[in-house]
This record gives sequence, C-alpha cells and structure tokens, in this order.
Amino acid sequence: MGQLVNGEWQTEALLAKNSNGKFKRQDLSFRNWLSDDPDAEFPAEAGRYHLYVSYACPWAHRTLIYRALKGLEDMITVSVVHWYMGDRGWQFSAADGLVDDLHGHNFMHQVYASAEPDYTGRVTVPVLWDKKTNRIVSNESSEIIRMFNNAFDGIGATEGDYYPEHLRAEIDAVNERVYHDVNNGVYKSGFATSQDAYEEAVTTLFETLDWLEDRLSRQRFLVGDQVTEADWRLFPTLLRFDPVYHGHFKCNLKMLHEYPNLWNYTKSLYQHPGVKGTVHMDHIKKHYYQSHSSVNPSGVVPIGPELDLDSPHDRF
Repeated sequence: MGQLVNGEWQTEALLAKNSNGKFKRQDLSFRNWLSDDPDAEFPAEAGRYHLYVSYACPWAHRTLIYRALKGLEDMITVSVVHWYMGDRGWQFSAADGLVDDLHGHNFMHQVYASAEPDYTGRVTVPVLWDKKTNRIVSNESSEIIRMFNNAFDGIGATEGDYYPEHLRAEIDAVNERVYHDVNNGVYKSGFATSQDAYEEAVTTLFETLDWLEDRLSRQRFLVGDQVTEADWRLFPTLLRFDPVYHGHFKCNLKMLHEYPNLWNYTKSLYQHPGVKGTVHMDHIKKHYYQSHSSVNPSGVVPIGPELDLDSPHDRF
C-alpha cells in the first residue's frame, strides 16, 4: 500500500504517521456500490466484475472469504499480486504466475491509473473492477463484502446472510471496536515510532483481545448464535496474529493460542467450508517480514511458529 506524492512513491507507513509517532490509516477513494437492481449503475452480473487481491493482506482476505462463502468463484474473476511490496507498491510477477489478467500491468498503481489517469491517492487492495465500464467500483473491503453478501443472491449465489437485519446494530458495534483496536490495532502497534504510541496501542489491543476471549466463553460466535460479518472481519487478523503480529509488530504480551476460546474459535472459522482455500501462509509471512524494511531490516522470515489449524476444536 502506498501513494504517489509529487511523482514519488511513499509507503503507507511513511504517509500515516503524525507528530506523536502514531499510525493513522488514510481514507479510501472509490466507494461505489453493486446492486441487485438490473438498472443500477453497477448491477450484479455474472462475469462482469474482477477482484484484485493480495493473499497476504487481511483486508483483501475478507473479500476472498466472502467470494468463497457465497459461491461467487465462477461469477467474479481474480488477479493476485505478489507477496513482496517494494518501492512502487503492490506488483505482479509473471515468473510466479501472479499476473494482471485484465490489463497485463506490472503494478497495482497502473491498474488505478487505467481507471483514473490523474489518480494520486492510495493504491491498495482489494479492488473490485468493472470490466464493462473499465472503472473501479470499490477499494473498501468492508463495503465489498457487504455487496458480496447479497447482491448476487438473485443470480445463483450460495445461500447465506452474514449481515442479517435483526443483528445489524450489534454487528456494527462489535465491528467498530474490533476495527480500531484489533484489525487496525496491530498496525498501530507495529508502525508506532514512539514508545508511548506503541504502548498505548498494544495495551488497547490486548484489552480488546481479553474482551473477545470473555465474550467467546459464553457464545460460539461474536454476535448471536450464527456466524456473521463480525466473525469474518476479525478472522483474518487472528489468523495472522501468532505467525506475524506477535513478533513482527511487537504484539507480544501473549500469543493467540494462549487464549483458549479465541484460538479454538479461529480454528473453527478456518475449518468452515471454503475458508481454508483462501489462506496462503507463505504469502502472509514473506510479505510482512520482507516488505517492511523499517520494521525488519534484515528481511529474515522466521520458520515458526508451528500451528495446527486443522486440529479439533471445542467450539460447541
């Protein structure tokens, strides 16, 4: 992730700091919406849309999970960027079979420029692309998964509503805390450049993990008695916690597998039908440890920890 500023590429970590050494995530630019209305600007149509993702990125991972859960693999095509993010941001690699299937570009910033030639904002994944109009529909993961949740239901998507109306208020409340303290909290910890900023972020992160552990001691999922959007928004961060965030981002008060409820919950979501195929741990570990030179200058990727996500869990 990064941005073109005065013709020069700047990484998100450099862009998102303030004078207190705190990490602040930038807003996104493309916020259009898919609809089940055939007369809408972006109607749900099989084969019309293309998803750009990174297997390493937790925000992009959400969209891959929903694509699998809703059975959209044959309706929405995908291009995957290489795990390494260098000075020019996310890139493709023909040598590794990771290519831009639509445009043949070498970098994600070229994809953005194909939609908007004068674009100078953040270049992120995921990106939902409209093949018909050659435009970016959205690069906001939380909204893309909402679209995938129901926009294609009328044309053959797999049954399942992960944002049911009667649970929306509670889902939104859980999402709000989880986003600020956990999803983004690991980045606030890892990219902090002052001791105070780091300690504030990591303390809040573990207070919220404790809150989640307690919540899951009384119920199987975060909201109600069914898996919802709240679970799928938390899962990609939990999956990356022990392999990456604990060491690389100094989130090391405890490892996730030391939380019995959270660890078994993570395994249960990993074992949910369709989810395991969206997980690529090699991309995850290589991306973080080799792309963030300010955090890990050596680029050495640790060989552990050994985690058995396929082992039995006791989620009732």
